[in-house]
Amino acid sequence: MKYYITAGEASGDLHASNLMKAIKTLDLQAEFRFWGGDLMKEQGGSIVKHYKETSYMGFVEVFRNLGNVKKNFKLFQEDILKYQPDVFIPVDYPGFNLRMSKFVHELGIPVHYYISPKVWAWNTKRVYKIKQYVDKLFAIFPFEIDFYKTYDYPVEYVGNPLLDAIEDELKNDFSETEFRQKHNLSNKPIIAILAGSRKSEIKNNLPSMLEVSKLFPEYQFVMAAAPSLDLSLYDQYTKGYDLKIVYNQTYNVLKIAKAALITSGTATLEATLLNTPLVCCYRGDNLSYHIAKRLVKVNYLALTNLILDKPAIKELIQFEMTPENMAAELKKLLTDSQHRQTLFADFDKTRQVLGGIGASRRTAEIIYQTLNRK
Repeated sequence: MKYYITAGEASGDLHASNLMKAIKTLDLQAEFRFWGGDLMKEQGGSIVKHYKETSYMGFVEVFRNLGNVKKNFKLFQEDILKYQPDVFIPVDYPGFNLRMSKFVHELGIPVHYYISPKVWAWNTKRVYKIKQYVDKLFAIFPFEIDFYKTYDYPVEYVGNPLLDAIEDELKNDFSETEFRQKHNLSNKPIIAILAGSRKSEIKNNLPSMLEVSKLFPEYQFVMAAAPSLDLSLYDQYTKGYDLKIVYNQTYNVLKIAKAALITSGTATLEATLLNTPLVCCYRGDNLSYHIAKRLVKVNYLALTNLILDKPAIKELIQFEMTPENMAAELKKLLTDSQHRQTLFADFDKTRQVLGGIGASRRTAEIIYQTLNRK
């Protein structure tokens, strides 16, 4: 069968690639055409556009790139009409994927949406578009089941694919000594910096994070650079700081870090699953922040906090994200043993709530079996 998949960021690339891998074990004749990244390319098929060319975040950034956004919509529509897939699988990335789901659904092509858009966080009216244009929706957080029930829309809870990714990572042989030698890291204990996967996130968050490094001379600060960004982007921010940059090795950096400063997003949950104490940080441009503040309807930004429905991880958002506040929270994570133990207990609870591994396989089986019943 022919599968058309769209992922718009690094996390979507990861989860879509694992889904493709699972589909290939079930459908030996599977053909893939996709918008995504390098991990999806490794699974084979044809890439239409890399997510580096299509990823925009925040109201202001999207507005500034409206021309490119419209061109991408048109390119997708023309490409779908030409390819005529058996199924369309959008992966998260709702700004693009929900609009394209409508177009594909009206062509009579099944839409199986992997990783529910975060409509529970803001703009809940999008649920009605999902009900109308999405044939199957795969949820990865348990609380999404009850959310969609209130709209009389059944979803498939398949577990969280990050559990699969972490499980695979932990199976790999890893030597901290060799890793430090390879990346010229000192013998000091490490604090990780994950500043985001988009240019705007780096611009708004990295400078303040770097200021913190001056306050902890006994630690080595290591930035896990996002695979979606060129290393040259970081140069304008990192000059003059004692910082090491490690590219495309996020999990290994988190595994050896004593603590981490992490921009809100998927990485907060990755750190949780790898047992890395963290501070969740986020600053956007002021206009986008004030707009979002009026629209967002959740109590927390960190995914771990959302899953547990409590502030297990400290969140420093917008004006609270100062070097002084980040330093105070880091010191607490590094020196307060009782605080660390409480955090580790919350991390264990998060894993229990999410369930076991196998999200990619379960999703692939449902998609394949559904298509074969047509």
